[in-house]
Amino acid sequence: MVQRRISKQIKIGNVKIGGDAPISVQSMTNTDTRDVKSTLKQIYNLAENGCEIVRLAILNPQAADAVKEIKSKSPVPLVADIHFDYRLAIKCIENGIDALRINPGNIGKEENIKKVVSLAKTNNIPIRIGINAGSLEKDIEQMQISLSEKMVMSALRHIKILEDNDFDKIKVSLKSSDVMTTVEAYRQIAGKIVYPLHLGITEAGTYAGGIIKSAVGLGILLAEGIGDTIRVSLTDSPVEEVKAGYMILKALGLRQKGVNFISCPTCGRTQIDLISLAKKVENRLTNIDKPITVAVMGCAVNGPGEAKHADYGIAGGIKEGYIFKKGEIIKRVPEENLVDEFINLIQMENV
Repeated sequence: MVQRRISKQIKIGNVKIGGDAPISVQSMTNTDTRDVKSTLKQIYNLAENGCEIVRLAILNPQAADAVKEIKSKSPVPLVADIHFDYRLAIKCIENGIDALRINPGNIGKEENIKKVVSLAKTNNIPIRIGINAGSLEKDIEQMQISLSEKMVMSALRHIKILEDNDFDKIKVSLKSSDVMTTVEAYRQIAGKIVYPLHLGITEAGTYAGGIIKSAVGLGILLAEGIGDTIRVSLTDSPVEEVKAGYMILKALGLRQKGVNFISCPTCGRTQIDLISLAKKVENRLTNIDKPITVAVMGCAVNGPGEAKHADYGIAGGIKEGYIFKKGEIIKRVPEENLVDEFINLIQMENV
């Protein structure tokens, strides 16, 4: 059992962050926020796949204006991602945004920071301080210390600005594209602050490579009890980020939402098209939220035995398969009917 780091709990909309709350999975739209219809369509798709918090890029006043309608129709809490222009933050708060992602030191004069923080405090709007390794302050960048230490120093500087304005509804992230730099930065700050931490490997890459980097970096931190929300950053559909996020959490036993899918590697004993079979089964189980374990195994020699802990399973034969429950074979089915019969059984009992 992972011993979670103790952090101050905040709320983004109706989602609790930190404390004893479950680690939440979030993503970010890649639509033009000014296009309300497309943005809402993507938000609904994300929500249907389990995304609990969605971030929007606010590049201009028109995007900030669009927040009002998007927020009124969104099924999940929304975070406005803002750089440099404090007026965009103010407009987003006025239009009902649930949280901000800003670095207070980057939005101008102290009086402008005070305006944003005061309005956020009045409206109970949390602020995420988001530190990226590639955009540190010049004076910190020039210091002769490790990159992870620079990231922590930057985060502490921004946190102090908010604390000096009597604001403590804070979440913090420290992201690098380098896995171990990210890990070290989070390890260092975890013991220095009480605020919840949002985890991510920034610019992790395309689907396969990005998931591997994220699983390694986030997996190390989550296994050490560090992290309260996560985003798997991929050069791919935001929905794939959400799916990957849950896979990481399920692998660590930290979330039990949806199917825990297991399948064996192919080998010389396999007499069935196992690769195709496994992909078909996994793809057709995405609508199930119950925390069940489903196994697709290559042969009947050791399939039901090795996967006897699975709630449901298939063991391949010669152009046929055996359907089993809790290690007990209940049916023998021709290969062409195997997926349909297996999925029908699972859905009948779990949907």
